[in-house]
Amino acid sequence: MEHPLGELQFNVQLLHAEAGSRVVLVQISRAGQVIDAALGEASTAEAAEDRARQRLGEHLPVAAPPTSSAPTPVRVSSPPAQVQPKPQAERPAAPSPPPAQAIEEPPADPEDWSSELARLDLQLQRLGWNREQEAIYLERVFGHPNRNRLTSYGDLLAYLQALEGFADGSDPASAPPPLRRKELLSQCEELLSQLEWDPGQGRAFLEQHFALAGRQLLSDSQLLQFNMLLEEEFIKTRQKPLHN
Repeated sequence: MEHPLGELQFNVQLLHAEAGSRVVLVQISRAGQVIDAALGEASTAEAAEDRARQRLGEHLPVAAPPTSSAPTPVRVSSPPAQVQPKPQAERPAAPSPPPAQAIEEPPADPEDWSSELARLDLQLQRLGWNREQEAIYLERVFGHPNRNRLTSYGDLLAYLQALEGFADGSDPASAPPPLRRKELLSQCEELLSQLEWDPGQGRAFLEQHFALAGRQLLSDSQLLQFNMLLEEEFIKTRQKPLHN
């Protein structure tokens, strides 16, 4: 039997890495459009990817978009013009997700980054990293060896927060990469859309678990936790019909 989704493509991203913990995002796309996604956490990236794929497999048949069904049989005595419109009118409300793309608008990036750059220099002194060692880490994580090429404020903050969490003397060749806030926010919006939650529901869920009114108030690690909680809710909603 042909799979109703047709050809699928899988995209795997490592979102977070620290000692003993890796978080991997696996996305399923069809014709260039993401139709499902799952997070996996384990001690290795391979195990985290397997866990994410397993989660996708649990609800993939339910989450699959509906395919065009076979034409409704038409009696010979009934004119097609009177029969065809009826099945179309009975299923108009295949629910389209409400606009739950964001709980709140993110604040604008500041124009002056001098404070953050000064904090970076202090952290580099604490770690004992010279320019060459910093370049090793930047090349590994951001793909270029110079911090002046960090044109995104979010990347600068992610870099700073990563350094602040490293122990003195950490090796730049093996220190874990930072959480990328932009990717975490994008994953959060995708999960909210899959849950078909309106902004009020998303805000209530956030307040329930973190006692905060907006995602921008979450740290990167808290945002990662929030995403995993949303994914658990999504899996629950997709499993319910299986028990009926």
